[in-house]
Amino acid sequence: MEALLTLIDKRRTLQRGELLKKEGSIDTHVYYIEEGSLKIYFMDGIHEQIIRFGYRTNLVVALDSFLEDKPSPLIIEAIKKVTIGIIPKQRIMEFFEEGREQQQLWINILQSLVMQQLDREMDILTTSPEERYRRVLQRSPQLFQEVPNRYIANYLRMSAETLSRLKKS
Repeated sequence: MEALLTLIDKRRTLQRGELLKKEGSIDTHVYYIEEGSLKIYFMDGIHEQIIRFGYRTNLVVALDSFLEDKPSPLIIEAIKKVTIGIIPKQRIMEFFEEGREQQQLWINILQSLVMQQLDREMDILTTSPEERYRRVLQRSPQLFQEVPNRYIANYLRMSAETLSRLKKS
């Protein structure tokens, strides 16, 4: 991971509610979050469907757009003031072509992203709200310090009231 951070070519600060990536745009950058938090979501009609969060020391990317150089329905928005390091795709690809160790790092990053998404999908499809809450709390305790409850409830596919009740019990 440290080696990837040397590829940052500029930094940007976004205010709460500011978009890093808008729906239908192509985005071929990887972002390293230095401070603050982001949400990644898409619109399902008029409803926001949050699929991922990013906070301090996380890498975030609109992976579909990054991999295929195509427009993506994903939106990346600052939840609170966020400072990010920006790594362009070209620099990343050059880095990964340098050798086997760099290629293994890329494979590890992609495997981690895929496994996180698979775990989340299985949770949403097969577990109760209580179990989803417990598993996310176990996997990502920092999430509850970085992200407001209403966003976490959306991510867990439950009402804010249900989340509040689960947190109290």
